[in-house]
Amino acid sequence: MKKIVVPVDFSEQSEYALRVAASLAEEHGAEILALHMLELNQAIVTSSEAFHPEQTVFLIKLAEKRFTEFLDKPYLDGIKITPIVKHFKVFSEVNDVATSNEADLIVMGSHGTDGLKEIFVGSNAERVVRNSDIPVLVIKKEQINFKARKFLFASGFKEESIEAFHKAKNFAGLLSAELKLVYINTPGDDFLSTSDANERISKFLSKAGVDIKVDIYNDYSVENGILNYGDEIAADIIGIPTHGRQGLSHFFMGSIGEDIANHSNVPVVTFKI
Repeated sequence: MKKIVVPVDFSEQSEYALRVAASLAEEHGAEILALHMLELNQAIVTSSEAFHPEQTVFLIKLAEKRFTEFLDKPYLDGIKITPIVKHFKVFSEVNDVATSNEADLIVMGSHGTDGLKEIFVGSNAERVVRNSDIPVLVIKKEQINFKARKFLFASGFKEESIEAFHKAKNFAGLLSAELKLVYINTPGDDFLSTSDANERISKFLSKAGVDIKVDIYNDYSVENGILNYGDEIAADIIGIPTHGRQGLSHFFMGSIGEDIANHSNVPVVTFKI
């Protein structure tokens, strides 16, 4: 892991993300690209009547000063920090910054009260997830001295998730974390017998070209199953697949991806299918 992008809006949640990124950067010798997006719009920047250019420059300088002060944290000592300021709220720019700098990961905070909503500069974290081609690690709570030792990836083990699985496997390798795989079996229409579940998993692993153990965990819902299994194995990170620009996806019905990110006590990372 060489570069980590962290969107910053000076909120408590963005500092949680920055602290986790600092722990990862320190452990892996990575650089942090701290990204701040101003709330200026094109009309303000170009207007010669309602807004004077010198006022625009003043606001930009004021935000940059606040950004510099925000990054003056003891836990960032010794870590290479590159501040990046964008003048508009364009969600795809987070991915553009990550891509142009060949970043390995985006770490961002979430309030966690209404799913993946109201993140940096009042935007929606889900939009960043939709646009991101690299993993997005969502941080809801403060994580002191975060260490990724055990990484849980939950899947329905259907062929469409093979790419996301490989990304998760590679990511676990980047973190030097133990990869744990789980299939959640629930009552109702999605229920599979043990033999049927093992057959699906076996076909998936064969197509993925890997030989790795997958646990089958029974619970009343997929969300509860993932969270409860994660607690049992003391997972440090929970991974889920996404359909990218189509929004947070899941191998099950309902907005489970958002619910897991909202209710999980550990960080959640998304991987585009």
